[in-house]
Amino acid sequence: MTVYLVGAGPGDPGLLTVRGAEVLSSAEVVVYDRLSVASLLELAPADAERINVGKRPGAATMPQAEISALLIREGRAGRRVVRLKGGDPFVFARGGEEALALLEAGVPFEVVPGVSSAIAVPAYAGVPVTMRHSSTSFTVVTGHEDPDKGGELDWEAVARLGGTIVVLMGIGRLPKIVRRLIAGGLDPDTPAVAVQWGTRPEQRTVRATLATLTDHPLEPPSTIVIGRVAGLDLSWFERRPLFGRRVVVTRAREQASALVRALRDQGAETVELPTIRITDPDDHGAALAAAAGHLGDYDWLVLTSPNGVERLFGHLRDARDLAGVRVAAIGPGTADALARRGVAADLVPARYVAESLLEAFPLPDPDRRGRVLLARAAVARDVLPDGLRSLGWDVDVVDAYRTVAAEPTPEQRAAAATADIVTFTSSSTVERYVELMGGAEAVPPLVACIGPVTADTARAHGIDVDVVAAEHTIPGLVAALVDAVGGRRAQA
Repeated sequence: MTVYLVGAGPGDPGLLTVRGAEVLSSAEVVVYDRLSVASLLELAPADAERINVGKRPGAATMPQAEISALLIREGRAGRRVVRLKGGDPFVFARGGEEALALLEAGVPFEVVPGVSSAIAVPAYAGVPVTMRHSSTSFTVVTGHEDPDKGGELDWEAVARLGGTIVVLMGIGRLPKIVRRLIAGGLDPDTPAVAVQWGTRPEQRTVRATLATLTDHPLEPPSTIVIGRVAGLDLSWFERRPLFGRRVVVTRAREQASALVRALRDQGAETVELPTIRITDPDDHGAALAAAAGHLGDYDWLVLTSPNGVERLFGHLRDARDLAGVRVAAIGPGTADALARRGVAADLVPARYVAESLLEAFPLPDPDRRGRVLLARAAVARDVLPDGLRSLGWDVDVVDAYRTVAAEPTPEQRAAAATADIVTFTSSSTVERYVELMGGAEAVPPLVACIGPVTADTARAHGIDVDVVAAEHTIPGLVAALVDAVGGRRAQA
């Protein structure tokens, strides 16, 4: 098998290359370092072994020689190994040493380049490393070389090169680097930028001059940019509306991805705290399967969630089994799930709650007793079936799925405890969150709910609700949250 030396990029998981994602998805062993983003590890199979060999300034979980030996050993064992490294494996990441060790050991390897922090981090801070007429070249150097080991760089020569200077891993020696660059002829007033944790939600940018950069509290890992281009401020990443906010997503893991993506697109750091998980109903789906086999006996099929759609279609051949049956979806999320199966919903109410669906639902033919199949979650409100019956319909209710308590990890709970915002997408997520975190007092400062039913459940548990989405969908929830945070910032 092959050992893959994969560049994970500088932090934003979206910067992982397509090839990097491909090899991660089939890895049997993932050897990763400190700068790799934890969420990237989720791209590997659940049963893949994950080995942390991360380094931090002044210390290492595993010495480099042992890392190389580990890669050789696992490669010789015939396992598919991914060595996940921050940035690019061949840019100040010792990937060359690992490749050489594998080559000498006769172990096949492949290098998967990554997006280097030398380029990506300045871009995320709004600093182009080159600019026509002002900087037509850039030099990337490491500030981490140890002069006691013969690795001291000629900083005076670097100063004379002109263009943009990008320094990686230079915080520990920054005062000396600054002194030597100035001694080499660089103007003390040259613009300089330091970007900590670049491309990540916790990114922090300090803008100064070469002479004043060390006056600011700076910590690793930081990328430093020195030159005329550092005087530009083309910021975009840190100006996103939810930037700097940690948001808890309480949805089941199977459903969380859409909300997580939408929040990250707005700049938020997300904490996935799955409070529930979706499983079979108590009868293991027997009633749903039986009803699916007789769909032609019904006038209407009513579905209240994408989960119900997925479970029902697991018992159908395809959309042809719905021939002659009209379909109602409680909201656009459910309608979209139907559309992916080739079915256009006949009825989607203006408001995405049971009461609105009842207002829009037609009366049955007075000459015959019409029938409705309602496929929904177990232990749901009876508003919908009772309301349909009051309109004159015969209603069969079947449990399509059941929500049960999930068990987040201690790390997930700890991260949630320091969050700024929590999002609730159903009453069950509220109830389980309160149970997990120890009551309403453990809720973050800002609470956002997808709709009025969820909000009422939160209030019943003593939680003050700050945001209720006007449109009871994931996009509606995120839009309402962005409006609320924007308003608070304006007041501040």
